[in-house]
Amino acid sequence: MADLIDAQWRKSTRSGSNGGDCVEVADNLPGLVAVRDSKDPAGPALAFSPAAWANFVRATKSGH
Repeated sequence: MADLIDAQWRKSTRSGSNGGDCVEVADNLPGLVAVRDSKDPAGPALAFSPAAWANFVRATKSGH
């Protein structure tokens, strides 16, 4: 597993402010984009290559 000690986590600007279920993303690490559940910040995180993450975001924005 990648070392996420220096990860700078952020929530989507579309996340509500009610403290609900959110996904947090850390894209400040070299060669890695990490994703975690905001309700469980000490829990597991998924790790993606920047290219794979960009493809996911692009597909999501286009409705796929």
